[in-house]
Amino acid sequence: MSSSVMNISEHLSCPLGFGHYNAVDVCILETVVIVLLTFLIIAGNLTVIFVFHCAPLLHHYTTSYFIQTMAYADLFVGVSCLVPTLSLLHYPTGVHESLTCQVFGYIISVLKSVSMACLACISVDRYLAITKPLSYNQLVTPCRLRICISLIWIYSCLIFLPSFFGWGKPGYHGDIFEWCATSWLTNAYFTGFIVCLLYAPAAFVICFTYFHIFKICRQHTKEINDRRARFPSHEVDAAGDAGHGPDRRYAMVLFRITSVFYVLWLPYIIYFLLESSRVLDNPALSFLTTWLAISNSFCNCVIYSLSNSVFRLGLRRLSETICSSCTCLKDRDVRDPKPRKRANSCSI
Repeated sequence: MSSSVMNISEHLSCPLGFGHYNAVDVCILETVVIVLLTFLIIAGNLTVIFVFHCAPLLHHYTTSYFIQTMAYADLFVGVSCLVPTLSLLHYPTGVHESLTCQVFGYIISVLKSVSMACLACISVDRYLAITKPLSYNQLVTPCRLRICISLIWIYSCLIFLPSFFGWGKPGYHGDIFEWCATSWLTNAYFTGFIVCLLYAPAAFVICFTYFHIFKICRQHTKEINDRRARFPSHEVDAAGDAGHGPDRRYAMVLFRITSVFYVLWLPYIIYFLLESSRVLDNPALSFLTTWLAISNSFCNCVIYSLSNSVFRLGLRRLSETICSSCTCLKDRDVRDPKPRKRANSCSI
């Protein structure tokens, strides 16, 4: 067992290790972290996808299109993380190291770009729902939503495509393969290109829309309180609850998802900028910031399940359906036990 671990540590880049035995321990730690994140991301996003398909009430919100797109993108993140997982568990692999590293970095960057763009589109959708409630259904249609999602995927695929032609690294750090760490370097111009066309516009749109959303909701709450002070009746309470209440609560759920996304991705983006500028080059920070950002693919599931009551209801119904089906199978086996086969018996 120890010889196999030593063999793994000789082939893998263990950025956090200082000395040979520390490198072995760090390789094991990296493997545990990546395997655990891969399992959690795949299991969590599969649960979200099944709940959305089984809970019709969730489809009343147009943002469910973007939430499901994010869930599929995060699921693909977990599936793509099987590449470093398998390379750590079954090294050496038969694939070309440089090509594997480039493809993996490109796929991860594209998928996270889809999530970032979906968060920006969700904020715009909530902004339109609150600022233009009467014309919202005419502005946001299922056809336009599908076109918007298609454009998000196309744009995300195109923006990172220059990395295949030698123009910088798309942003994947915490390199598992040695070639990624030593031969594939970041480029300040390509990093600026990504920041200007992806990170900065998405952050600006999200800050602008949520600032105005909460400003409008605060004004609406103030008006309701003034009416309650003047006319203390149940009609005012009912009018207030029928107004921006559900939209405000749903906007808060989406704001939590967006906030956690940027909290987890901000260290990664900062390190990406510093490394591209040749200001900082720390393999330990590279690994930590990368997998901290990738862990966001699982955090979305947790936040949504804890914050949305309709999602929790759908999750409970899905769990009850699975448990009832398992119970029915056990009851059927108890009622109709299968006869044991005998050596000299003829089955009809």
